[in-house]
Amino acid sequence: MKRKHIERWSPLILLLIIIVVWEAITKGFGVSEFIFPSPSRIWEQTLEHRTVILGHAWRTFWVTMAGFGIAIVVGVLLGFLIGSSRIAYAALYPLMTAFNALPKAAFVPILVVWFGIGIGPAILTAFLISFFPIMVNIATGLATLEPELEDVLRVLGARRWDVLTKVGLPRSLPYFFGSLKVAITLAFVGTTVSEMTASNEGIGYLLIAAGSSMQMGLAFSGLLVVGIMAMLMYELFSWIEKHTTAWAHRGSQAA
Repeated sequence: MKRKHIERWSPLILLLIIIVVWEAITKGFGVSEFIFPSPSRIWEQTLEHRTVILGHAWRTFWVTMAGFGIAIVVGVLLGFLIGSSRIAYAALYPLMTAFNALPKAAFVPILVVWFGIGIGPAILTAFLISFFPIMVNIATGLATLEPELEDVLRVLGARRWDVLTKVGLPRSLPYFFGSLKVAITLAFVGTTVSEMTASNEGIGYLLIAAGSSMQMGLAFSGLLVVGIMAMLMYELFSWIEKHTTAWAHRGSQAA
């Protein structure tokens, strides 16, 4: 039990250690807040501008969720197509890999031309940067289905569609939830990057405005809020994963 408690509270303990060391360094060496603000200064500015920060945070959150929702739909559909067909896997997977290598920030000016400044570029940037992990993991879960298992199911009268939907997709659920935990963090990155160049709202816009006015504490507050939102969504998907795919984690839990 003691070990479980330590594991549960270890992230918070590590965070507290980092904050204490950070505060000690900035205070001990007299680091200017315009260069690297202390945690106490960041907290002061967070409280001072909490209404503004919450407004921008809400905008970033729902825009990210919109792009992430599209990424889930497109990622699952493409992953199912690629993972269920060898021809599709051979044809599409290299192209998708090449597309994923492109810097998504480079798409923002193009999206601004197409959709104008506002939520359009932010939603699409969040989608473009987050759908690939979902697609890859769904495709991997389906493509790595054991041939022996598939042969047995075929002998028992199962069709290819039955194998994919009744065995392949459930088997891909751990891959799927793993991809969600990665993709949601990328989605927040995409939204923030887009807001920094193509929006007058959101945390990305707040970062630019705070930096231009030399309010570095406020800028760090914006970064802190993005990190908290991403962490909360990560924990949400972890909770759902544990309650829907417990069968896939029994071995690790026993260990």
